[in-house]
Amino acid sequence: MKKQEHLLLVDGMALLFRAFFATAVSGQFMINSKGMPTNGVQGFMKHLLMAVEHISPTHAAVCWDMGSQTFRNELFADYKSNRQAPPVELLPQFDLAKEVAGSFLLPNIGVAGYEADDCIGTIAKNEHKERQVTILSGDKDLLQLLDDQIDVMLLQKGYGNYTTYTKESFSDQFGISPRQFIDVKALMGDPSDGYPGVKGIGEKTAFKLVQEYGAIEDIISNIEKLSPSQQKKMNEGMDMLRLSQQLAEIDCGVPLIWHIDEASWEGIGSQAEQTVEELELKVLRRHLMQMKTAVPSGDLLDPFS
Repeated sequence: MKKQEHLLLVDGMALLFRAFFATAVSGQFMINSKGMPTNGVQGFMKHLLMAVEHISPTHAAVCWDMGSQTFRNELFADYKSNRQAPPVELLPQFDLAKEVAGSFLLPNIGVAGYEADDCIGTIAKNEHKERQVTILSGDKDLLQLLDDQIDVMLLQKGYGNYTTYTKESFSDQFGISPRQFIDVKALMGDPSDGYPGVKGIGEKTAFKLVQEYGAIEDIISNIEKLSPSQQKKMNEGMDMLRLSQQLAEIDCGVPLIWHIDEASWEGIGSQAEQTVEELELKVLRRHLMQMKTAVPSGDLLDPFS
């Protein structure tokens, strides 16, 4: 009986940033003999490979941001303007991470003007009726994509530790649908992305309003039932609320070139091993050796093990 196809979609930006800052805080940039820092790349690939071991996908691909400017900046000039520029040690690792992923025959997908989240959403929604899709990230924004045969694995501390959400488990835990998570974000805003939502409405109130009334339009049509304070905040923040709703929603209609066959996961080949050696990715080399000898995953939590 043919194994059901299972596509792993990796949020490359989230994994690379997480891996970089986990080791950069102690100054361990892992400089190779060419003077290239590799700490982010090695951690990124280790996260990815441990997820492959965890779910045994038949297909896998990595999605990336393509520059800092997207259609969201045209909607709201201050979108993500509060974020600091990446550290100099991280800058060369963006291209390096794609090179290493490519050596593992993983497609690198990104479209100018869109974020990695948008590419992930577009592919997931196009593929989930035909095959299981698992999204790997550390970004809760992607929970809005949960659907039939779309799961989201959120990275937790260390390596190989995840909180996995399905459409059903998300609704059970939060009392809303994944789609309604967009409305929660629109109400409460997102400081990390730099948009405020409705000033004075926090996470707790945002969830409560969506749980009680449903979509934002339903909340607005029942505005007279809200407390005087909430009515005032909603009326004063209406324009930003509607803008925040656009900013919070992942665009699942990205014009990207994609074919599932290009993402077939065949395991780790000689090209990958050669690249690991050439770039002196010692942590990754050790992990590949551990994969071959099937060391229990519990021994792989420390990136310098």
